[in-house]
Amino acid sequence: MSKNIINFEQNGILNYHVLDGMADWVRVVDKNGTIIFANSSMKKALGDAIVGMQCYKAYCREKRCTFCITTKSIISGEVMQKEEIINGRYYSVKSSPVINGDGKITAAVEVFRDVTRERKLELELIERNKKMRKDLQFAKKLQEKILPPKGTIVNINIDYIYKASEMLSGDMFDIFQLDDENIGIYISDVAGHGIAASMMTMFIRQTMRGIIDNIISPSDVLTELHRTFTKLNLENDKYFTMFYGIYNKVNHEFRYTNAGHNCIPVKFNERGYELLEMKGFPIAKLFDEINYDEKKIKLCKGDKILFYTDGITEAKDHNGMEFGVRGILDTIEKNPNNLLEEIENKYIYHSWGEQDDDYALVLMEVID
Repeated sequence: MSKNIINFEQNGILNYHVLDGMADWVRVVDKNGTIIFANSSMKKALGDAIVGMQCYKAYCREKRCTFCITTKSIISGEVMQKEEIINGRYYSVKSSPVINGDGKITAAVEVFRDVTRERKLELELIERNKKMRKDLQFAKKLQEKILPPKGTIVNINIDYIYKASEMLSGDMFDIFQLDDENIGIYISDVAGHGIAASMMTMFIRQTMRGIIDNIISPSDVLTELHRTFTKLNLENDKYFTMFYGIYNKVNHEFRYTNAGHNCIPVKFNERGYELLEMKGFPIAKLFDEINYDEKKIKLCKGDKILFYTDGITEAKDHNGMEFGVRGILDTIEKNPNNLLEEIENKYIYHSWGEQDDDYALVLMEVID
């Protein structure tokens, strides 16, 4: 291309047959901004009269471009590129300097490639992403709205911190009054996070709300939950864990069961703490039928139980050391009044402010 242009500059011989065969638009613009050549594709689209025009007038503009890549190429000798919208279509324009036989830059050759299809697809994708983000923000608000209220339920007090690593969370917890004597509480962690995991939390919440109307035993509730889940016939990698307990305000018993939730709740008071350890299989398609065991403990006024998910305990520092249950117990031993905030602050410091997983901290306190 450069050789043909040099011949034109030196001898006045038009030798642009290669450029005329190009589907892309090609034009040569001199130092004064005048079009001294346009190939067939460009003249067919914009008319033969563009040769001899000022470059900007070729597509019906009244003044020069704010950023003229032709002028920049001629002055600097560099190849420049930008995007133009011409007659409603998008073009990627590349400007290269033209050098004559004396080694001087006399003009610039511009190649216009139609990228309308690519740009429209990109803009459409941006709009779809905006809509998806708006939908996700709505789903996030909805997920947060269905969480139980903080404060007093009968004779226990509930407080919590709930943070998603992405827009939506795969952690879920709930507390509800079963009857005049019993209050149910659970915490659940869905494998993975994001949209799919958040949809699973909706299933958990709605299914649990339906089951507890007819079943009072914690172990029987999880057995029924497992049975209902397997009917969905999801992939094997879709599963969740749950710790579920029922507190009776009359006899002060807390009966609980565990479906693979490896974040063992901690019962504590001013005298010390106790881990509510219990084994059990996760709610997963891998198991045809599962029966869960139960344990029970007595709770007194001032007793607290901390429930949490592994987004806290599995957080790692720069050496790969996990925050762990030890990080939680160390905080409990200091008996702070604002326990949840203290745990979260220590977690943030430990993980350098990076959150790789959803987390939930739920504190239940017997107040009467």
